[in-house]
Amino acid sequence: MPPTTPLALGPEWLDPEWLIQTFGLIGILVIVFAESGLLIGFFLPGDSLLFTTGLLVADGQYLPYPLWLVCLLITLSAIAGDQVGYMFGRKVGPALFRRPNSRLFKQENLLKAHEFFEKYGPRSIVLARFVPIVRTFTPIVAGVSKMNYRTFVIYNIVGGILWGTGVTVLGYFLGQIPFVKANIEFILILIVFLSVLPIIIEFGRAWLAGRRQPKPADQAALAEAERDVIAHAAQETTRERHERG
Repeated sequence: MPPTTPLALGPEWLDPEWLIQTFGLIGILVIVFAESGLLIGFFLPGDSLLFTTGLLVADGQYLPYPLWLVCLLITLSAIAGDQVGYMFGRKVGPALFRRPNSRLFKQENLLKAHEFFEKYGPRSIVLARFVPIVRTFTPIVAGVSKMNYRTFVIYNIVGGILWGTGVTVLGYFLGQIPFVKANIEFILILIVFLSVLPIIIEFGRAWLAGRRQPKPADQAALAEAERDVIAHAAQETTRERHERG
């Protein structure tokens, strides 16, 4: 398959096809790891990158590896990323909710992840895999809340398999369909657009937020979230002490 013409939908590093052509499998693994649990990884393409990976594995030009190996390595990278995010959150603790906004850190994203975690509990570790931005911050919030480590590991492994392997396999088998093969450039253009859209929305919100002072409601929500994670952490600590006793 010939390389498609770069689109003016955003910077090249948000184009999954360009990333794969340029950095190969190693680049995919680094991005999956970073987006899964590093604060700086929230803006990276995730679902679209995995889907494109499956398409290009089926094509065989840029990723001449067996599907099982690609899926295994992606899944391990996703699991490792969430583990790092969890340990970071556990180490930093509730003070993270008092961290000021910066270019790469927005309290709004942390609040979204906290609300998601509060709503779905341990299942959020799996469900967040399929929600851009939230998937980066949820394991961190789980760590801040001192979620039971064994429970976190189980849900992390399940989520890593469903997301890392599932989305990649979906792209691979769709890549076998004649219509998709015949319209691969259009499919990749659509993927680039879907990759860039959430980032445009997020940076737009961040720009608007930077033009105004934080509302009292925002500060109240952060304070309430901090109290929630402190309470969760205390409960987990008490439960672990009882188990050891």
